[in-house]
Order: sequence, then C-alpha cells, then structure tokens
Amino acid sequence: MANFKGHALPGSFFLLFGLWWSVKYPLRQCWRRGQPRGRSRLPQFFNRIDLVEGALKIFFAFVGIMAEQFVPDGPHGHLYNQEAKSWVKLMNWQHSTMYLFYGISGIADVLSMTSLPIPPGLDRLALSLALFVEGFLFYFHVHNRPPLDVHVHSLLLVAVFGGSISTLLEVFLRDNPVLELLRSSLAILQGTWFYQIGFVLFPLNGVQWDLTLHDNMMFVTMCFCWHYAVTLLIIGLNYSLVWFIIRRCSGRQINDMEIGLRKQPPSDRSSQKALLQDSEEE
Repeated sequence: MANFKGHALPGSFFLLFGLWWSVKYPLRQCWRRGQPRGRSRLPQFFNRIDLVEGALKIFFAFVGIMAEQFVPDGPHGHLYNQEAKSWVKLMNWQHSTMYLFYGISGIADVLSMTSLPIPPGLDRLALSLALFVEGFLFYFHVHNRPPLDVHVHSLLLVAVFGGSISTLLEVFLRDNPVLELLRSSLAILQGTWFYQIGFVLFPLNGVQWDLTLHDNMMFVTMCFCWHYAVTLLIIGLNYSLVWFIIRRCSGRQINDMEIGLRKQPPSDRSSQKALLQDSEEE
C-alpha cells in the first residue's frame, strides 16, 4: 500500500518480533548460565515459545497478504489487466511476495519444532532467505523515484541485508548470543525505520518533505544512525532487565532452600546437604 498504513503494518510486525527476540534470547542465555555443567538442555517451555512464534509469523504473513490484496484500491488477486494491457498494482504484489516468504519462514519454524527429520538450521535459513527476498524486492522497488524516496529505502536495505547475513551465520553458529542480539537489533531497526519512511513520504501533518533537497537526505542519514542508537539502548535495557530478574529469582530460590534446611531436624538437614553435594558433583 502506497500510504502511511502500508509502511506502518510491516513496521509493527518487525518491531514486535525484534522486541520479543531482545527478551527471549537473553532469557535463554541467562538460563543456560545458571545451570550446572552438563545440564544446559532447554526446557520444553522454550520449544513451545518457538512453536507459537512460527505460528504468529504465518498469521502475520497471511494478514499482510490480505491487507495488500484486498484493500479498496488493491489488486484483489488480479496481476494483469487484459483490457488495458498493463500490470495491476505491482507495488502491492511486491509487498505480498515479501509477506509470502515470511510465511514460509514461519512454516519452517513450526516444522523444526516437530518430530519430523528436519535438518538443523532450516528455520534460520528460511528466515535469512525471507530477509534476502525483502531486500531484493525493495532494491528494485524505487527506481525512477525522487532522490529522498530512493535514499530512505536504500537505508532500509542496510538493516535488511545485514539481518539476512547475520541470520545466515546462525545456520552454522547456532545459539550464538552476539548474532542473536544483532538480529534482534536489526529487526527493531527495520520496524522503526518503516515508520520513519511513512512519516517522510506520507506525513501525517500534511507538510510535504522536499524530496530533492540534499539537506533532507543528510538529515535522514543521521536520523537512521539515531534509530540504531536507540535500538542498541533498548537491547541493553532488555538484557539487563532479564538478567536482573533471573538473578533475583534464583537468589530467592537459594534463600528458600536455606530456610528449609534450617527448619529441618539435624538428621534430615545433614542428609539433605549430602544429597545437594552429590547433585552438585554430578
């Protein structure tokens, strides 16, 4: 959709997933660090989260395709007009294609959580391909458009292709915390920048930007860096918050265990301590 809503819709999707990843991956890493050696296997809870995440991708992709195709001025499933001998709303079709590949990524996520013999890393590979297809489509999306229009979309490609490359590395470097946080930050950056593109090209206050002024291009470039600076701040705050909560909860569990040991009779207390020591040695 060539309007503000058409940019806010994918921006909301990317922003939501980026914020969620910035909490989920620190939670996993902090949980692993708190486990004894040899017991780093994730509980079933995390697998269920991944399954729900894949289902949400499929749902959001379906909503995006329906929104692009069946808005009042959409193509309504028609690709070519035989009477006018012309293509029908190719911009909407490009957006629909982008959503299609994110739906495929969601299907790969769901299949990876089943008992089927799925190759490890297929979910990351599908997400990397979806990001690549998005960047590939947007690269040819703005030809013969005003300079500022081309520039704001070109800056978006930095986040898109960066996310595609980092996700591809995760196929071979699974559960790497740096790559996971990098992908999270680039997803948040995509989300906020989609909104920024909407504000620049379709301002809500009605004051149009000069799409040929070089100063506007300089400001937008600087604004892109500010977006990423805020994104890194969000990633750091979420990681710190997760670490603080997990540390506090684990501290409470230790205190409760110590209180329980004090309340037990001496014989029970000594046997409980022996069991704890044996479990730590194992």
